[in-house]
Amino acid sequence: MTHEGTTDARPPSGRRRSVGLALGAAVWAGASVLAFLELDPIIAAFLVILAGTAVVIAAVARDWDRHPSFEERELARARKRAAKWERNKDVRARDRARWEAHQARRAKKSAG
Repeated sequence: MTHEGTTDARPPSGRRRSVGLALGAAVWAGASVLAFLELDPIIAAFLVILAGTAVVIAAVARDWDRHPSFEERELARARKRAAKWERNKDVRARDRARWEAHQARRAKKSAG
């Protein structure tokens, strides 16, 4: 799988992404301390929460492009449903035979 901006088939290293995330968290922590030292506590809290939310979103979204697409997930689900359908064909045939026998008994009872 090739990623945008790379020429080889390997995905970007997870270590490089982790270093960037750790650096972002460190910058956020340092800016948080400075905000509380220099600003009004309410404004500092607002900015710290806002920046912390941005860091968390960046952490969650860092591997967003590595997840399967909707079509891939649906194809996997369709394969699982087909396998289950094939696995249960004997049960369906047995149920169908029981239902047909029941309908035959009902028809015989109502006719006689």
